[in-house]
Amino acid sequence: MATGAARIETLEAVVLAAGSGSRFGGRKLLAPWGDGVLLDAALAAAFAAPARSVTVVTGSDAEAMAVAARAYDPRVRVVHAADHAEGMGASLRTAIASLPTDAAGAFVFLGDMPRVPHGVLQPLAEALATGAAAAAPMFEGRRGNPVLLGRELFPELLHVTGDAGARAVLQGLGDRLARVEAPDAGVLFDVDEPGDLPAR
Repeated sequence: MATGAARIETLEAVVLAAGSGSRFGGRKLLAPWGDGVLLDAALAAAFAAPARSVTVVTGSDAEAMAVAARAYDPRVRVVHAADHAEGMGASLRTAIASLPTDAAGAFVFLGDMPRVPHGVLQPLAEALATGAAAAAPMFEGRRGNPVLLGRELFPELLHVTGDAGARAVLQGLGDRLARVEAPDAGVLFDVDEPGDLPAR
């Protein structure tokens, strides 16, 4: 079994960016946010994580999403979820299947969550290193994102379906899911509609 330090050194980060953003009116992750686009903020969090690489999973608007991701940082790995219309489960399966075989775990970031506090990422990694099967941030009693999924869960994650992502897998972990207090509500905030964007 890998030591705690080795587990942190072999973590990966993935950003799920395959959705069509239908409630937003389409192309949600390319909407203006800060000095760039919404996807940039999710990528900033992913690159702040203690991970060896960052992988973006595309689906709808795949080419534009890949261009935007690589424009943010050319080190980004891009994989395409051909069955993305099925929902988040398809994106998560694609992400997990694309990871190096020695990956000890994967942070899963959602492309429409731009306010993830970077300070919660290292504590998530440390929770996994000390034996948790997965770790998730909490704020005021609510579980948020990103979650960090340990390698032992990968076989199960390769079979998730629908639009719930890893929710059912996490719910079945009980005390094996480490709950890490987040410094603010950014772990709960996502952009669903244009009104969720800050005024410009």
